[in-house]
Amino acid sequence: MSFKTRVSRCCPVRFVGRIISKCWASCGAFAFICFILYWLYGGIFLFFLLCFATTGVLYRMEDLLLYHPELPSHSRVYVPAPSMFNLPYQSVYTRTVDGTMLHMFFISQPDDKAKDVPTVLFLHGNAGNMGHRLQNVSGLYHNIQCNVLMLEYRGYGLSQGTPSEEGLYMDARAGLDYLSSRNDINHNEIIVFGRSLGGAVAIDLATRPENSHRIWCLILENTFTSIPDMAALLTSSKLLQYVPLLLYKNKYMSLLKISSVSVPTLFVSGLGDALVPPRMMTELYKRCNSSCKRMLPIPGGTHNETWNQSGYYKSICDFLAELRQSPPLRVPPSHWQINEI
Repeated sequence: MSFKTRVSRCCPVRFVGRIISKCWASCGAFAFICFILYWLYGGIFLFFLLCFATTGVLYRMEDLLLYHPELPSHSRVYVPAPSMFNLPYQSVYTRTVDGTMLHMFFISQPDDKAKDVPTVLFLHGNAGNMGHRLQNVSGLYHNIQCNVLMLEYRGYGLSQGTPSEEGLYMDARAGLDYLSSRNDINHNEIIVFGRSLGGAVAIDLATRPENSHRIWCLILENTFTSIPDMAALLTSSKLLQYVPLLLYKNKYMSLLKISSVSVPTLFVSGLGDALVPPRMMTELYKRCNSSCKRMLPIPGGTHNETWNQSGYYKSICDFLAELRQSPPLRVPPSHWQINEI
């Protein structure tokens, strides 16, 4: 083999060797730089990574902190029936727009009265099931002389699904649609009643133009301004006031939405409420844009049992009588201007 041949064969080997040595040197230098940066800033990186992970876990846990359909423990398998209070009822099911099957009780006045009385869409709070509100519903049925549709949110009682903010809004719309489909009630006097979390759901229902013209009036009892406000209150942390809304999975921004409510609204505020401060009801009342709104403070009324106080049902009857005597002007839907963003 000639000298030139040996040189020609060695050149590619040397060339590849030089590339490998340079890459090895570069990789080594890069690895060394990464080690130095991690040694200097690894703690900070780990801190932010931990914060990100913690935020994600808390975001997922928000549903567990807000919704309590299994409290008490048997609430998902046993729903007390209205017959326990001698109330005539139908156990009915309806589907929401996303296909979730909801369980409801329709409690009707006798046939000769059912079309002459108002009908209440009853939206309950965040724990238990609708059967746990039967004593209050019995009081509404007998004292106000009304029909009542008790709606059970998704993930509660015998309803399918898992609770969520948008899900509960869909559930309320499904309840209103169901009432619109019945021909044995007075569609001109549909009352939407919401207590606590149910009040936030009722407010959202009334702000939507396609729904509000079907609602005669709202009754809101011991409800809150928003979930972020309640979180700051319950944790006694001012830092939560600066947490971006993006980090809240459930917001229920009722104080923001109430300015779009135009239907007559009665605000029932239990002054002994130790969970939702009565000042929140006052804030909602002041922000409400309805031309017919009333504040009903109930001394001694607690969060869940304001209906036990003297004068509760009479005050509601007086509000409804006022609406019948001086009905507010209702603007037809075709005259509404809807601004979309």
